[in-house]
Amino acid sequence: MASHLFCGRVNLNILREAARKDLREFLDKCSGSKEHEVEKMFTLKGGRIPSAAVKNIVFFVRPRLELMDIIAENVASEDKLHPRDFHILFVPRRSLLCEQRLKEKGVLNSFTNIDEYILDLIPYDGDLLSMESESSFRECYLESDQTSLYHAAKGLMTLQALYGTIPQIFGKGECARHVANMMLRMKREFAGSHTQILPVFDTLLLLDRNVDLLTPLATQLTYEGLIDEIFSITNGYVKLPPEKFAQKKQGEGGKDLPTEPKKLQLNSAEELYAEIRDKNFNAVGAALSKKAKVISAAFEERHNAKTVGEIKQFVSQLPHMQAARSSLANHTSIAELIKDITTSEDFFDSLTVEQEFMTGVDTDKVSTYIEDCVAQKDPLIKILRLVCMQSVCNNGLKQKVLDFYKREILQTYGYKHILTLKNLEKVGLLKPQSTMRNNYPTIRKTLKLWMEDTNEQNPNDISYVYSGYAPLSVRLTQVLARPGWRSIEEVLKMLPGPHFEERQQVPTGLHKKRQPGENRTTLVFFLGGVTYAEIAALRFLSNMEDSGTEYIIATTKLINGTSWIKSLMDSPEENLP
Repeated sequence: MASHLFCGRVNLNILREAARKDLREFLDKCSGSKEHEVEKMFTLKGGRIPSAAVKNIVFFVRPRLELMDIIAENVASEDKLHPRDFHILFVPRRSLLCEQRLKEKGVLNSFTNIDEYILDLIPYDGDLLSMESESSFRECYLESDQTSLYHAAKGLMTLQALYGTIPQIFGKGECARHVANMMLRMKREFAGSHTQILPVFDTLLLLDRNVDLLTPLATQLTYEGLIDEIFSITNGYVKLPPEKFAQKKQGEGGKDLPTEPKKLQLNSAEELYAEIRDKNFNAVGAALSKKAKVISAAFEERHNAKTVGEIKQFVSQLPHMQAARSSLANHTSIAELIKDITTSEDFFDSLTVEQEFMTGVDTDKVSTYIEDCVAQKDPLIKILRLVCMQSVCNNGLKQKVLDFYKREILQTYGYKHILTLKNLEKVGLLKPQSTMRNNYPTIRKTLKLWMEDTNEQNPNDISYVYSGYAPLSVRLTQVLARPGWRSIEEVLKMLPGPHFEERQQVPTGLHKKRQPGENRTTLVFFLGGVTYAEIAALRFLSNMEDSGTEYIIATTKLINGTSWIKSLMDSPEENLP
């Protein structure tokens, strides 16, 4: 079931099994659920709980007040003649405020068990962990709420309990500093209670999202990145338009097309997806074509099977071959859906403007393209991403340019968005130019953030993930491994927040003896979110022959430019034009 969690440098299934054990222990408390047989699972909704012939009902929720109101409504509408046992499990921490709300609603005493389920980091793939804390960036930079940083520190302590002490900690940014301080304090508090485990990780790198505000705003150009940009990947699944996936039988034409979206799970358990997800989209077509030939040749082998042994061997391979053919059909359909968009004039024009901003072209004046997009009432998120990108690349906009954009946006999309513009200003995405000089060109040149003539088919640099732009966050990670941050001290000072290094004492006898040629393992933790393109770039570094380092990625949330800007909007639930 979770075979993809075993296959990386670090066996993340250990973390998954530890979380499963904790969940089973809670379910044991619910009388009559010793077998852990879950009858039905429902999404939390107001009104009555859907009917199910069960004795125990477990609410599995984040500690949010608005969810307590829904739970209270559920419990209050329960049939008094056939009472059932209610239990509540807060993820990842129990909340007194939430319990107080349930008390105010008069339902607190209806619960047999109230507990917390400490699920800070969720393994998504063999090299990827996420807290899936939707609003962590907003909380840290807009609301000065550092709860998610505490959860990040606790998650890292859990990792160290399972995988050993991480000897070296590097970090960049205010939030990174906070997390490192909390970790070190927790370690002092629990001194002497650590399990004797040989360290799996050599280094931890903590990176603030606001150190690199540019990368999430850019359109991702890897296969997985584009799936997320266009269709949105949620909890490892994507929902796609059903028309492309209809099984047409001969003579039936196009009748009775499915209306339900096609839901696919996306992770490295699927061989083909693992192979193509991190490629630049322009290289995906050739990879799919090559795979089609391999599968076709494998099916042709049946004509060569003459003896019983050969036929038996072919039949034993059949399920794997049929799964490969089905996988190929799905990804060919997805690639066609993406290609319809990436070959459009609108996509090309938008990408051209993005790349002009990233290379420093016309960043200090009103963009006629953005002006036209507003006039055509293009989606507001698209406008905000482009305006924020121009602001970040120019270290703020001239006051008259900023005022022009604000006026156009508010007059076209409504004055209710004035709060959103204020939020974007507060987090540093949209700001007036200060008297300080624009450091972006220096950072771009020193760290080689823009590479001309990027090879998209057979890349030799991380810049292939954005067809020319190398993500700043990943470049910092690359330089840290070799030659080290001392070589870019001046650039680090230009970026927001402190940079630091800490060392943790590894228990005697547990120092790792590295074999010749053995790679180091670095855990890169993005505080505030990470994009699939950045993940692809880090995997590219892991797979480089001479890199000497393999990367495991952790984050507070998997994001793209749209979901990130949405999290900073006030009233994003309203239908955006």
